[in-house]
Amino acid sequence: MQVAEIEQMDKRFVLPTYGRQNISITAGKNARLKDSEGKEYIDFTSGIGVVSIGHGNERLASALCNQVQHITHISNLYLIEPQALCAQKIVQNSGYDMQCFFANSGAEANEGAIKIARKYGEVDGEMKRYKIITLEHSFHGRTITALKATGQEAMHNYFGPFPDGFVYADTIDEIASLLDDHTVAVMIELVQGEGGVQPLDRQKVQQLAAMLRQKNILLIVDEVQTGVYRTGEFLASQLYDIEPDIITLAKGLGGGLPIGVVMTSKKEVFKAGDHGSTFGGNYLSTTAANVVLEVLHAYKESGILDEMMLYFESKVTACQREFPELFLESVGFGMMRGLRMHSADALANLINGSREEGLLVLKAGKNTLRFLPPLTITKDEIDEGFVRLKRAIDTL
Repeated sequence: MQVAEIEQMDKRFVLPTYGRQNISITAGKNARLKDSEGKEYIDFTSGIGVVSIGHGNERLASALCNQVQHITHISNLYLIEPQALCAQKIVQNSGYDMQCFFANSGAEANEGAIKIARKYGEVDGEMKRYKIITLEHSFHGRTITALKATGQEAMHNYFGPFPDGFVYADTIDEIASLLDDHTVAVMIELVQGEGGVQPLDRQKVQQLAAMLRQKNILLIVDEVQTGVYRTGEFLASQLYDIEPDIITLAKGLGGGLPIGVVMTSKKEVFKAGDHGSTFGGNYLSTTAANVVLEVLHAYKESGILDEMMLYFESKVTACQREFPELFLESVGFGMMRGLRMHSADALANLINGSREEGLLVLKAGKNTLRFLPPLTITKDEIDEGFVRLKRAIDTL
């Protein structure tokens, strides 16, 4: 089907919730993609941090093909072997004494985290503590409750009334002053992705975690984007040397299949019937997650992941230094990187120009060029991507 036909069909039958580009990607291998016209792209987006072990991964494809031939889905009323194995891998890789609930997305995982916190705040069946503090510029999802947890006022337009009990702190320093007798949890991203690839200060996060533990207030860390080795370790929480009470995962865990996880040390809070999901953690999604976890664990242990992350960082830093008139600073960790730009208009032009040159990149916040490449990206793919980025810069 031609691009024009797909575009016409899309406009007629699909709700216009995305600012789509008129290209149709049809094939990929690791960090290289091809569209329906045969044009090649280097992918520095990985489907917004999702395709963590690259496009067209043969090991993943083989595992999924084998699983589909046996059973794709039953329900969570029965034991699901790959789900149990996946939970074991996640807990063991984290190093925390936790249990997992499986959902289908980051927003659903965050909804589960909020429900755990709210039930934890009950005493003898009465809601004593219910407030959850989040940060300005945070992003926690697009369901009604996760959207209200998101500390971006512009995203709340049109969709109220919202659930009560969310309080926003301008900075991590302000959180302490907002705590009261009704506060049950603080929910943060250690690196704000949609908020501009903005890492939180490590020492301040550690101080916050210690204070909350002392006050018996839960720390929820949204690792939907930072988790599953995106920032170098299995969890960004490990980089920050903290032990949250609740952690959420999604995006890169499924390698392209929908999956979400809320994991918690508060194992006693949820009872049978408190929460559920029809599709969450089914045979297909957890089979995919098991492959992703095995591939990336081996990649990390071999040292190649760290090597590629350092190499990617060096290319981002070099680009900032070469074009100081465009880029204010280099930000982020691991394979979650950004270049802060002087101008939002220049950012839009650069994203479009990069696509024309055969490079896919993302926007974050108001003025940040965001890079979320597959974690298995090679040096050759990184080099070619930055060659194309510089060509796009030259056209500005």
